[in-house]
Amino acid sequence: MDLQAVHDDFERTRATFRVLLDSAAGDELRRRSDGTRWTNRQLLFHMLLGFLIMRALLALAKILSRLPASVGQGWARLLNAGTKPFDAINFVGSWLGGSTMPRSAMVALCDRTIAALHRRLDRENDVSLARGMPYPTRWDPFFQEFMTVADLYRFPVQHFDFHREQLSLS
Repeated sequence: MDLQAVHDDFERTRATFRVLLDSAAGDELRRRSDGTRWTNRQLLFHMLLGFLIMRALLALAKILSRLPASVGQGWARLLNAGTKPFDAINFVGSWLGGSTMPRSAMVALCDRTIAALHRRLDRENDVSLARGMPYPTRWDPFFQEFMTVADLYRFPVQHFDFHREQLSLS
């Protein structure tokens, strides 16, 4: 894994997020995004959420990777079975966060979260990056049947870049 490339992607994403929020007019943020039920502002919060969930995803991978493979497979099947409730929570959470959190707070949260991911990535080694577990492939198009910790570090940037194309900002 090219750690510097991941660090660079984190920084590119952090800078892009700031520019998108700082440069958009209020009416642009309230405009419906392209291909989602969210406004641009709500979608931006959802894009941030991809980074916010990383602590939980990394912790799960580190725990479940030490257990028998059948435990991880059962966990992934259970999560896939709960896709509808997950989708509802994902939608409402992004709608609520994007509707209520001030822009400056979103930027600050993004900065803190990405800084924490930089620090955490710097503490990883080849063994920890190779650990992994099965993931619920119905939850996100970037989740694979099995994901290593290295794959997880790439996920929030993939998620961000995908949804950036759905923004309807000028």
